[in-house]
Amino acid sequence: MPSFRLPGRRQSSPDSPDDSDVVSASVRETIEHLATLLRSPGSPGEADAAAWLAERLSAHGATAQVESASFQDGYAKVIGALTALSTAGGLLAFLRLRKLGALAAAAAAGLIADDVSNGPRLVRSLAVPVPTQNVVAEAGDPEAERTLVIFGHHDAAPTGLVFDQSAQTWAGKTFPGLLERFDTSLPLWWLVLSAPLLTAWGALARRRGVLALGAGLSAVGTAAFADIFSSETVPGANDNLSALGVLVGLAERLAEQPVQGVRVLLVSCGAEEVIQGGIYSFADRHFPELDPASTYFLCVDTVGSPQLVLLEGEGAVVMEDYHFRPFRDLVARVADQAGAPLVRGLRSRNSTDAVIPSRAGYPTATLTSFNRQKALSNYHLPTDTPENLDWQTIAQTLVVSEAVVRELASNPWL
Repeated sequence: MPSFRLPGRRQSSPDSPDDSDVVSASVRETIEHLATLLRSPGSPGEADAAAWLAERLSAHGATAQVESASFQDGYAKVIGALTALSTAGGLLAFLRLRKLGALAAAAAAGLIADDVSNGPRLVRSLAVPVPTQNVVAEAGDPEAERTLVIFGHHDAAPTGLVFDQSAQTWAGKTFPGLLERFDTSLPLWWLVLSAPLLTAWGALARRRGVLALGAGLSAVGTAAFADIFSSETVPGANDNLSALGVLVGLAERLAEQPVQGVRVLLVSCGAEEVIQGGIYSFADRHFPELDPASTYFLCVDTVGSPQLVLLEGEGAVVMEDYHFRPFRDLVARVADQAGAPLVRGLRSRNSTDAVIPSRAGYPTATLTSFNRQKALSNYHLPTDTPENLDWQTIAQTLVVSEAVVRELASNPWL
């Protein structure tokens, strides 16, 4: 009968990089096998990953199925087109069509903010939906009043030159004290938004220097997103097969030591890397039957870096703390009791699927991880492979997730 307290952290070796008391062969197999599949959103490899994961979850005692889902393509394709619109606006302004150029650039800024913030997504709404798949498995007590949804994603992202971490690594090593002052990740989407905003301002104010800067930055952005769009898909072991290993490990442990008092949904969504895709189909299908008063969402995303983190919130443009802080407090408390204390107080300028249930009023928390430079290890890089994972952090995540399950089952006061 497994315990959900973390064994003492030990020095890993190439032959035994994980804590075998927690990270089972099934967890390792899940990550290593799925890393061999090309899992870009909407691809055959993504569909194969969903089917394989459902089979593994079923083999370990959960009732799993693959659900049809869809998404409207976005990210590099959409944002690159909008930065190109801003570039064109700058050119129009230089040709003395200042109002038209300003309008084009301002529209680009608004539509970028709308898209990356999971707003109405006016540009994407014009696109034909693309098929993807969500995996939904049930464990725990199917008759329980409470439900805990633990979810990740099984698609993988393209790489690109902008994901090189050399500058952040250098800054973290050179100015460690300065890095410690920042509890929110760099607002990279603000930089993207600054280009069309500068273009619009320069056009309206007749300031050619500002206009040139805005149009130039828009052109650079267009090139960067074109590079991402044409780049290879990474293995995605950390982002986000590390979470799928946790889902399989949790199914295994709940089968060995059943829990009463909480229904557990183990979910993996497709097309997360387009800036939220399959999670919308999950919401359409399941939110009507999940009562916000008795349902909790624990997002697990990129937990293969050295330090486990409990995010307080996220926001590509405007920061939003996750709904219902007491649930985050519960996660932190049981993590400390299980011997896996979390770093708290951090917020992300990237987006995760957690924003969707949080906005719908569900108590929501996100487990992620970072390295000493406060970066996600190998984020969107070809080096995001199983051999570069911190298996101890994956073990911690599994222990914390199980502890949350059992706390919700036994604590009637939350």
